[in-house]
Amino acid sequence: MGSTVTDESAKTSTASSRPGYGPLLRTRGAWTFLLPGFAARQPFAMLTLSIVLLVQHTTGSYGAAGAAAAVTGVSMALFAPYSGRLADRYGQRAVLLPGVLVHALSGLTLTALALAHAPLWALFLAAVPTGASVPQVGPMVRARWGVKLQGTPLMATAAAFESVTDELTFVFGPLLATALCTAVDPAAGLLTEAGLTLVGGLLFAAQKGTQPRVTARDGHTREDHGSALRVPGVRVLIVTFLGIGSVFGGMQVSLAAFTQSIGEPGLNGVLYGVFAAGNMLSGVVCGAIAWKTAPQRRLVVGYTALAVAASALWTAHSVPLLGALGLLVGMCIAPSLITGYTLVDSLVPAGARTEAFTWLTGAVALGQAAAVTVAGQLEDRLWDGSGFLVPMGGTVLALVTLLTLRSRLAGRRASQEVARGVGHRTPVTVD
Repeated sequence: MGSTVTDESAKTSTASSRPGYGPLLRTRGAWTFLLPGFAARQPFAMLTLSIVLLVQHTTGSYGAAGAAAAVTGVSMALFAPYSGRLADRYGQRAVLLPGVLVHALSGLTLTALALAHAPLWALFLAAVPTGASVPQVGPMVRARWGVKLQGTPLMATAAAFESVTDELTFVFGPLLATALCTAVDPAAGLLTEAGLTLVGGLLFAAQKGTQPRVTARDGHTREDHGSALRVPGVRVLIVTFLGIGSVFGGMQVSLAAFTQSIGEPGLNGVLYGVFAAGNMLSGVVCGAIAWKTAPQRRLVVGYTALAVAASALWTAHSVPLLGALGLLVGMCIAPSLITGYTLVDSLVPAGARTEAFTWLTGAVALGQAAAVTVAGQLEDRLWDGSGFLVPMGGTVLALVTLLTLRSRLAGRRASQEVARGVGHRTPVTVD
C-alpha cells in the first residue's frame, strides 16, 4: 500500500508553533525516524578511528593506518552524493537495504585482510567499498525533516537539532571505538561498527511512512537534469563546507601534535572535547532562536567569524589559550553548518534534497581528509603547531569564495536552475 509522507494537519500546527525544540520533537511521526536514525548514524563516527587503531596494530605504522582511513574518507566523500541522488530517485529504503549489506561485508573483509597482515594495497582495495557504501543516514534524516517542516519556522531548528546530533555521535563514537579496540581486541571496533551499521540501517529503512516521495521518470525526462549540483548555490555551499572540513581535520592532527610536543598527550582528548563542546553549545542556542535575519546574511557573518577565529589558532602557545580558541572556533562552526543546511530548503526542490545534503556532508569529509594529510606534512616538516595553518587557509579561501558568489544563494534563482529537471516530475508514493 502506498504511504503518504506529508501530514497537512501536522504541518499546519507546526507552522504556527514558535521555533524551539519542544514543538520540533512534538512533530507528528518524528520519533519514528529520529531514534533509528540516531542508532544508524552512530557507527559512522567509529569508522575512521577503528580503521586507524586496527591497521596500526597489525602494521605498526601510523602512516599506513592514516592512509587506509584517508582512502575510506575520500571514497565516502566521492560516492555519497550519488547515493543521495539514488535515494531521491528510487527512495531511501531502496538505497539503504543493499548499502548496509555491502558496507557490513566490506568492513568484515577489511578486518580480515588487516588481521592476515595483507599488503597495504589490498587494504586500500577493501577500504574503497567500505567508504563508498557508508549509509548517508544523516542527510536522509534531514530530508525527512524537510518533508515534515517545509515552509515552517522550525526548519532552522531541525537543522540545529541535526547538527547537535551529529556532534553527539562524534563524541560517543570515538570513545566507544577506543574502548573496544584497546580493552577487547584491535578488531572489535571495526567489527562492532559493521554490525551496528547493519542493524541500525535496517531499522531506519523499515520506517517507510516518513521517507520523502520519489519522482516519477518517463521517456521524455532526462535524469541528469535533476542533479542538485546544477544549482549554483549548492556549489557555493560545497566550497564553504570544504572549509569547515579543513577545520575538523586540521584540529585533529594539530592538537595531537601540540599535546605530544609539550609532553601531555592525554590532553588531546580534553582539548578536542572543548572544541566539540563549543560546537554543540552554539548549535543548541542557534536552534532556540527565532531568526529574523536572512540565512544568506547569517552565513556570511557566521563564516567570517569562523575564519577570524581559525586564523588565530596557530598563535596559541599554551594549553589554556589553545583551549579558549578551540572553544571559540567550535562555537563558530555550528551556525555556519546549520545555516548552510537550512539554505538547501530554499535552493533545491524536494526531489533532489537528499543528494544536496550528501554533497555537503561529503564536502566536510573531503575537506577533513585533505586537511589531515596537509596538516600532518606541515607538522613533520615545519614547527609544532604549524598544522593550525590549515584551518586558517581553508576557511579564508572558502570565505573569499562565499563573499564573491553569495548572490548565488538566492533561493528563487537556484530554483529556476532546476525547473527543467526534477521540478517537472510527478510525485508518487513509495511502498
